[in-house]
Amino acid sequence: MFRLHLIPYGSKVDFIGKSRYVLSLAVLLIVVCFSCLIFKGLNYGIDFKGGYIFEVKMPEIPDVPALREKLNGLGLGEVAIQEFGAKEDLMIKLEKSEEGAGQEKAIKTVRGILGDRVVYKRIETVGPKVGEELVSNAIKAVTFALLAMLLYIAIRFEWQFGVCAIAALLHDCAILFGIFSIFPLEFSETSITAILLTASYSINDTVVIFDRIRENLRKYKQMAIGDLVNLSLNETLSRTALTATTTLLAVFALYVLGGKVIASFALPIMIGILVGTFSSIFVASPLLTLLNLKCQDGATPKEKGLPANVG
Repeated sequence: MFRLHLIPYGSKVDFIGKSRYVLSLAVLLIVVCFSCLIFKGLNYGIDFKGGYIFEVKMPEIPDVPALREKLNGLGLGEVAIQEFGAKEDLMIKLEKSEEGAGQEKAIKTVRGILGDRVVYKRIETVGPKVGEELVSNAIKAVTFALLAMLLYIAIRFEWQFGVCAIAALLHDCAILFGIFSIFPLEFSETSITAILLTASYSINDTVVIFDRIRENLRKYKQMAIGDLVNLSLNETLSRTALTATTTLLAVFALYVLGGKVIASFALPIMIGILVGTFSSIFVASPLLTLLNLKCQDGATPKEKGLPANVG
């Protein structure tokens, strides 16, 4: 039976030998990203900065891209449009200006563009306080997700595995937040979703590699931990490359064909897949060699109570 291997079977890449330089690079990237977050901050979208939300029913199915282009060309600030429910229903978000009179003029302009036949179901004002709550909830969501993953891995594996996995996830989240800060990417509610998706993808990739390391710990009781981690990484390298490539192709299709709104959601996910794959190989696994993970008395850690390998 034909099997596709992007990486030749039996590869012998010395990951551990290069880990000192790669981990130094990872630390440098984290420092740069945190520095950008502190001194530059994030480019918050309407969800966080505040503005006006219109929920409208159009008289007929609208041309959303054309309407979005027309409204953005008015110089009113940021305008976001998305379908909401039926095809005739739209949700329009208008950035709140600093001057109240200017904002009222902008609302009238939007009403004029939409026409008199539009039914306004809801018009709400989103204040800065709501934005602050969204930021707080976003931080809590990421923190609780990381803690839940730490607990799961610490129970399933040794504590060293949990520490290394969370270190890799913190690296991934820091890099993504830094990218949103460094580049002119809007940080909105969908950005939080993209970060959590990245964390989920990264931890899945890491657990697969950890499963192979745990299996080899039972299989090669006298092998040095560095050589064992190297062996495990090479054995799972083809699977890791295939998973990352196929996932990237699917998300890239969304980025190219999904339109502006979907593209802004797909781009950080693509970056997250690359960062998550990097951290699984070059951060999480090499860190195990620094935490005294080894076999003791001829038996692997937790061998007696170890569940069957499901990786």
